[in-house]
Amino acid sequence: MKKIFAIAAVILISYAFIPQKKTKVIFFGDSITELGVKEKPYKGYILEVEGLCKAENKSDQYDFIGSGISGNKVYDLYLRMEEDVLAKNPDLVIIFVGVNDVWHKTLLGTGTDADKFERFYQAILKRLKEKGIKAMLCTPAVVGEKTDMSNSLDGELNKYSNIIRDIAKRNNLPLIDLRKKYLDYLKEHNPGNEEKGVLTYDRVHMNAKGNQFLASIMWKAIKEQ
Repeated sequence: MKKIFAIAAVILISYAFIPQKKTKVIFFGDSITELGVKEKPYKGYILEVEGLCKAENKSDQYDFIGSGISGNKVYDLYLRMEEDVLAKNPDLVIIFVGVNDVWHKTLLGTGTDADKFERFYQAILKRLKEKGIKAMLCTPAVVGEKTDMSNSLDGELNKYSNIIRDIAKRNNLPLIDLRKKYLDYLKEHNPGNEEKGVLTYDRVHMNAKGNQFLASIMWKAIKEQ
């Protein structure tokens, strides 16, 4: 019996010194995510997530990778996912796209029609599912911070956010409803109904507070997984 206990103790001690596999998380998106791994113009939200993770002594449990490209829309994500996501064998992919699909319709005359947006989004999820990779979906946050629904693209952002909410529900996937969280925050912290300067520096991209706010939401969602 003593011999059995001794062997068990050796096994347990040996296991304790085996490096445990980290959960690899890829943030998949556009310029907001591209800036997420940079220090300027503000410390990005992915760097902020890493800081929150370190503060909770969990850095040995996670690897965070930013895969954002400026101007990307949902079909851009689909076209580059083989090299930028699947080849890296992540455990979790956080999809944060939609702003440019809406914004670029008026800004550049491009964008993505709602039906095509939904089809490409679903195609991304299909590829992730085939590879056994978990996904979390994010609604787009803001294009303008006014709180009275007078931002020119509020209606379209709400429409595309509803598409993502429906996709998440239909596929039984976790949703990070940034659209709702940002609107709720701005109602409380933007009494002057400013179009920028609360969470963004240009109506779209995050300032210091915006990156911290986004990181806190992301980190909470990641831990819940």
